[in-house]
Amino acid sequence: MHFGLLIIGDEILSGKRSDKHLSRAIELLGVRGLTVSYADYVGDDPDRITAALVRAFASGNVVFSFGGIGATPDDHTRQCAARALGQPLVLHPQAAALIYERMQDVAREQGLPYEPERDDNRHRLNMAMFPQGSQIIPNPYNKIAGFTCPGRQGGAVHFVPGFPVMAWPMVEWVLDTLYPHLFRKGAHCEQSVIVFGAMEATLTPLMEAIERDHPVKVFSLPSVDHPAYGRHIELGVKGAPSACALAFAALKDGLAPYALKLGPELVR
Repeated sequence: MHFGLLIIGDEILSGKRSDKHLSRAIELLGVRGLTVSYADYVGDDPDRITAALVRAFASGNVVFSFGGIGATPDDHTRQCAARALGQPLVLHPQAAALIYERMQDVAREQGLPYEPERDDNRHRLNMAMFPQGSQIIPNPYNKIAGFTCPGRQGGAVHFVPGFPVMAWPMVEWVLDTLYPHLFRKGAHCEQSVIVFGAMEATLTPLMEAIERDHPVKVFSLPSVDHPAYGRHIELGVKGAPSACALAFAALKDGLAPYALKLGPELVR
């Protein structure tokens, strides 16, 4: 099972706000032994959002969609999800009940009468309009639920708000409630070494040999202006811990004939 992200909003692409979801998703998945396979960024364009969701539903992957599930004119995600699935938007009774609870909470906090039939309160119910067949994702911050729609081959798209304070605990709830059987804690590691004075092209045959002989991925991360190491290559392997240990030993043995200066070894 692969995990992907769909991050929606003109404010990200225009630079008005910096995306924080990718780094946090990497962290939330990482502590559970999982990884982010890809991330797509889409502005507030209904056709592009719909096309991205068609791909997400068809992928068989677990996809987290951030943003656009409010009820203002620039929020299109709920409608686009329905279009992508070919399903109508319907009022989800549990999500609606939670919105009514939120209305009561706000009225009590502000010392105002509870008026569920007021125009602005009735408009808030639009945030409980989900594609038919959706399941809710609880929102511990303000009770305005997100929603989950199943995709193909066991995949699903999970829709959460763009606000990190709401989105991140909702993502954790989804992971811990729906996917604990996929957790692989302690089943993945990275081992690397800082290499000075080498060119990637020179080391490519060694990297290809390691991948051919060991069930790991080899990575090479060059840098020209690192604050601590200056110009260097971080050369390493990633995969299961037992495979990494053997592959990394072979990698270091393979570096010996090049007589290169090696720096610190890193383990993640």
